[in-house]
Amino acid sequence: MKIPRDISGEQLINALANLGYQVTRQKGSHIRLTAVIDSQEHHITIPNHSPLKIGTLNNILNDVALHNKVTKDEVMSKLF
Repeated sequence: MKIPRDISGEQLINALANLGYQVTRQKGSHIRLTAVIDSQEHHITIPNHSPLKIGTLNNILNDVALHNKVTKDEVMSKLF
């Protein structure tokens, strides 16, 4: 699956809410999300930019996939 090129930080935050991530804090344009996965907290920082750079989005998706123990394609199919 191809990574979308026009996703904003706000859209990604709303999509990650479906996977159990919640906003815990914000400093400037960077928003920190937290989810409890297998009794462990997972923190991820999302820049509130529009659109997100493709490399940034790729790294975020890889990190979420790693901590959810699924592939990046599975994460993308749930989010987009």
